[in-house]
Amino acid sequence: MARIAGVDIPRDKRVEVSLTYIYGIGPTRAKTILAQTGVNPDTRVKDLEDADLQKLRGAADTFTVEGDLRRQEGMALKRLQDIGCLRGRRHRMSLPVRGQRTRTNARTRRGARKTVAGKKK
Repeated sequence: MARIAGVDIPRDKRVEVSLTYIYGIGPTRAKTILAQTGVNPDTRVKDLEDADLQKLRGAADTFTVEGDLRRQEGMALKRLQDIGCLRGRRHRMSLPVRGQRTRTNARTRRGARKTVAGKKK
Protein backbone atom coordinates (compact mmCIF):
# COMPACT_ATOMS: atom_id res chain seq x y z
CA MET A 1 0.00 0.00 0.00
CA ALA A 2 1.41 3.39 -1.03
CA ARG A 3 1.57 5.88 1.83
CA ILE A 4 2.09 9.58 1.18
CA ALA A 5 1.79 12.31 3.84
CA GLY A 6 0.43 9.74 6.32
CA VAL A 7 -2.43 8.67 4.02
CA ASP A 8 -2.85 5.31 2.31
CA ILE A 9 -3.70 6.24 -1.25
CA PRO A 10 -5.78 3.82 -3.39
CA ARG A 11 -3.67 1.33 -5.32
CA ASP A 12 -5.92 0.65 -8.30
CA LYS A 13 -6.51 4.27 -9.35
CA ARG A 14 -4.39 6.54 -11.51
CA VAL A 15 -1.72 8.49 -9.62
CA GLU A 16 -3.34 11.80 -10.58
CA VAL A 17 -6.62 10.77 -8.91
CA SER A 18 -5.03 8.97 -5.96
CA LEU A 19 -3.13 12.06 -4.86
CA THR A 20 -6.41 13.92 -4.40
CA TYR A 21 -7.26 11.59 -1.49
CA ILE A 22 -4.74 13.58 0.55
CA TYR A 23 -6.38 16.51 2.36
CA GLY A 24 -5.01 19.70 0.83
CA ILE A 25 -4.21 18.23 -2.59
CA GLY A 26 -6.82 18.76 -5.28
CA PRO A 27 -6.72 18.05 -9.02
CA THR A 28 -4.65 21.14 -9.87
CA ARG A 29 -2.06 20.57 -7.16
CA ALA A 30 -1.86 16.86 -8.08
CA LYS A 31 -1.01 17.85 -11.67
CA THR A 32 1.61 20.30 -10.37
CA ILE A 33 3.23 17.60 -8.21
CA LEU A 34 3.29 15.14 -11.11
CA ALA A 35 4.82 17.76 -13.41
CA GLN A 36 7.53 18.54 -10.83
CA THR A 37 8.42 14.90 -10.27
CA GLY A 38 8.08 13.79 -13.87
CA VAL A 39 5.81 10.87 -13.00
CA ASN A 40 3.31 9.86 -15.70
CA PRO A 41 -0.22 10.80 -14.47
CA ASP A 42 -1.79 7.80 -16.24
CA THR A 43 0.22 5.24 -14.26
CA ARG A 44 -1.61 3.18 -11.65
CA VAL A 45 -0.32 3.48 -8.09
CA LYS A 46 0.37 -0.27 -7.88
CA ASP A 47 2.69 0.04 -10.92
CA LEU A 48 4.79 2.86 -9.42
CA GLU A 49 8.42 2.22 -8.59
CA ASP A 50 9.87 3.00 -5.16
CA ALA A 51 11.89 5.87 -6.62
CA ASP A 52 8.73 7.47 -8.02
CA LEU A 53 6.98 7.13 -4.66
CA GLN A 54 9.93 8.81 -2.94
CA LYS A 55 9.73 11.70 -5.43
CA LEU A 56 5.99 12.06 -4.81
CA ARG A 57 6.48 12.03 -1.03
CA GLY A 58 9.14 14.73 -1.29
CA ALA A 59 6.96 16.90 -3.52
CA ALA A 60 3.92 16.48 -1.26
CA ASP A 61 5.98 17.50 1.77
CA THR A 62 6.64 20.93 0.24
CA PHE A 63 2.92 21.77 0.65
CA THR A 64 0.90 22.17 3.84
CA VAL A 65 -1.33 19.07 3.89
CA GLU A 66 -3.33 16.81 6.22
CA GLY A 67 -2.95 17.49 9.97
CA ASP A 68 -1.00 20.74 9.66
CA LEU A 69 -3.55 22.19 7.23
CA ARG A 70 -6.50 21.10 9.38
CA ARG A 71 -4.84 22.66 12.43
CA GLN A 72 -4.13 25.87 10.53
CA GLU A 73 -7.75 26.19 9.37
CA GLY A 74 -9.04 25.39 12.87
CA MET A 75 -6.82 28.10 14.37
CA ALA A 76 -8.09 30.63 11.80
CA LEU A 77 -11.71 29.86 12.76
CA LYS A 78 -10.86 29.98 16.46
CA ARG A 79 -9.25 33.40 16.02
CA LEU A 80 -12.39 34.73 14.31
CA GLN A 81 -14.52 33.40 17.16
CA ASP A 82 -12.21 34.80 19.85
CA ILE A 83 -12.20 38.34 18.45
CA GLY A 84 -16.00 38.20 18.21
CA CYS A 85 -16.35 39.37 14.63
CA LEU A 86 -19.51 38.64 12.66
CA ARG A 87 -17.95 35.71 10.78
CA GLY A 88 -16.78 34.19 14.08
CA ARG A 89 -20.20 34.57 15.69
CA ARG A 90 -21.90 32.98 12.66
CA HIS A 91 -19.47 30.04 12.83
CA ARG A 92 -20.16 29.62 16.54
CA MET A 93 -23.95 29.61 15.99
CA SER A 94 -23.70 27.23 12.99
CA LEU A 95 -25.35 29.68 10.63
CA PRO A 96 -24.34 30.63 7.08
CA VAL A 97 -21.27 32.85 7.21
CA ARG A 98 -21.32 34.62 3.86
CA GLY A 99 -24.55 36.60 3.96
CA GLN A 100 -27.02 34.00 2.72
CA ARG A 101 -30.65 34.18 3.84
CA THR A 102 -31.78 31.99 6.73
CA ARG A 103 -35.53 32.48 6.82
CA THR A 104 -35.78 29.76 4.20
CA ASN A 105 -33.02 27.50 2.93
CA ALA A 106 -29.70 27.20 4.85
CA ARG A 107 -30.69 23.62 5.72
CA THR A 108 -27.21 22.25 5.18
CA ARG A 109 -25.72 24.56 7.77
CA ARG A 110 -28.61 24.58 10.26
CA GLY A 111 -29.39 20.86 10.15
CA ALA A 112 -32.72 19.08 10.05
CA ARG A 113 -35.89 21.05 10.72
CA LYS A 114 -37.06 21.33 14.32
CA THR A 115 -40.81 21.69 14.56
CA VAL A 116 -41.99 24.52 16.79
CA ALA A 117 -45.40 24.06 18.45
CA GLY A 118 -48.08 26.61 17.62
CA LYS A 119 -46.21 28.26 14.77
CA LYS A 120 -48.55 28.92 11.84
CA LYS A 121 -48.63 31.39 8.99
